[in-house]
Amino acid sequence: MEDYKVNTNYAKALFLATENAEQQRAVLEDMRVVARVCVQNRELGVVMANPTIKECKKAAIIADIFGSSVSRLSALFLDFVVRKRRAVNLRGIAEAYIKLYRERNNIVLTEVSTSEAVDAATLSDVVRLVADYTGKEVEMVHTVDRNMIGGFCMTFENNMYDARMRTQLQKLRREFDKNMYERKL
Repeated sequence: MEDYKVNTNYAKALFLATENAEQQRAVLEDMRVVARVCVQNRELGVVMANPTIKECKKAAIIADIFGSSVSRLSALFLDFVVRKRRAVNLRGIAEAYIKLYRERNNIVLTEVSTSEAVDAATLSDVVRLVADYTGKEVEMVHTVDRNMIGGFCMTFENNMYDARMRTQLQKLRREFDKNMYERKL
C-alpha cells in the first residue's frame, strides 16, 4: 500500500511540473517508454532494487538508457527519483502517471483480446461503441490470444464483456447440469 502512495505522489508531482498539455503529452509518451523498458528488462529492475549499488551509478544507468529517448523534463525527473532512492519505483511511478493522465484527460483504456486478428473497421466500431457508452475518449489496446478458441473478451473501466467460446460452453454445461427433465422409464 505504501508503494502505491509513493508512486501516485511522484506521478502527481510530475503531472504538476508539466505546465501545459503539450508537455503532459510528451511526458506521457516518455512514461510509456519507461514502463515498457521496465517490464521488458528484468535485469534493470534487479539493479534498481539492489541497495549495494550507489545512486550515482543507478542515475548513470538510467541516463544511458533513457537519456536520448525522453524529453529533458522526464530525464530530470528520472534522475530526481533515482537520487531520492526511489529507483525501485520507476515502473510504478510511470504507470501511475499514465493512469493519472487518463483520469485528468477523460480517457478510458479499453483492452480487447481476440482469437484472430481483427480488421481496423471492426476495432473502430468497438471504439465508437465504448465512447458512446462511457462518454469518454477511448484508448484501445488489442491483443491476439492464440489460446482462445473463438470470440473475444473486452474490458474497460470496471466492466468486462466476455464473449469467448469457452465461456459460452461453460454456460451451456451449467444449464445441462441442472437437469430440469427427469427420466420417465
